[in-house]
Amino acid sequence: MTNKTPTPQPKIYQAPMEGVIDHHVRALLSAIGGIDVCVTEFVRVTHTRLPRKVFTRLCPEIDEGACTPSGTPVRLQLLGGNPEAMAINASRAVEFGAKAIDLNFGCPAKSVNNSDGGACLLQSPHRVEAIVWAVRRAVPENIPVTAKIRLGFNDRSSYLDNALAAATGGANELAVHARSKVDGYKPPAYWEYIGEIRQQLQIPIVANGDIWTLDEFRRCREVTGCEAFMFGRSLLARPDLGRQIKAYCAGEHYTAMGWREIIEILWGYYQTTREVYPSKYLGNRIKQWLAYLKLAFPEAQLFFDKIKRLREAEELDSAFSEERKIQASAIEAA
Repeated sequence: MTNKTPTPQPKIYQAPMEGVIDHHVRALLSAIGGIDVCVTEFVRVTHTRLPRKVFTRLCPEIDEGACTPSGTPVRLQLLGGNPEAMAINASRAVEFGAKAIDLNFGCPAKSVNNSDGGACLLQSPHRVEAIVWAVRRAVPENIPVTAKIRLGFNDRSSYLDNALAAATGGANELAVHARSKVDGYKPPAYWEYIGEIRQQLQIPIVANGDIWTLDEFRRCREVTGCEAFMFGRSLLARPDLGRQIKAYCAGEHYTAMGWREIIEILWGYYQTTREVYPSKYLGNRIKQWLAYLKLAFPEAQLFFDKIKRLREAEELDSAFSEERKIQASAIEAA
């Protein structure tokens, strides 16, 4: 798809995904390019003052200027329902090196919602406002405080109430996942609600939900009027989606990554993380990522089928070697 009339460059965000996008994946995706902001997995806040190691475990980038190795800014995300505790720990995070604080009001996981965190707070917009207000006043003015919400909890009727609550509390920016908690991740995403929120609020709005392709980005932009977009599962399925979008908006030609490039990325990720996880879990992160990649690359399903029962390093190394040779041979034959 070619854009004959260049359009303003959108801001591209990597969405937080617990247990999926850790600092290794953030480093890899940001190095590919097209991403302007990364957000960490959530740091769970209860009633305790968290030690430095809790923050650095989920956001080691705070020791490196709160940026990935390629220089992409990283926001540290907090999750919890107690305003005072959230404020105290936000302040501590900044003391430890965080450059921006993101607040999670969107996680739909039952375990999180049953522990007074995530999307369950959307049932009480005044609590959303109180948490944002407390955190905003606990950290210096130059530290952005951002939030992410869904359109509601049991339904989408409170979408504007919660958006206004976050803005009134002092959020500098608001990301909106265009579904309720009950909607989960089932299609469709209700982008039109994001458009209404953008018209009502004076702060930047980030659109999120079901933007899997360049064409869907174009439609979401038209429906919402937003100039900032957040990608989670779709960025794992198409790691260069941000680059595709940036090139399109600039009116430049760009050839999307093929499976040959993807398998090399997976190999590098496997090499980087093989010493990080216990041997009994070796390869699990690769298998997890393949579950997303197969949505865009049929070859990912075939490779997953080859390695899904493999546990030993020698077996995984051999499978990667064979797949890489196959792709190299295909290029030579072409």
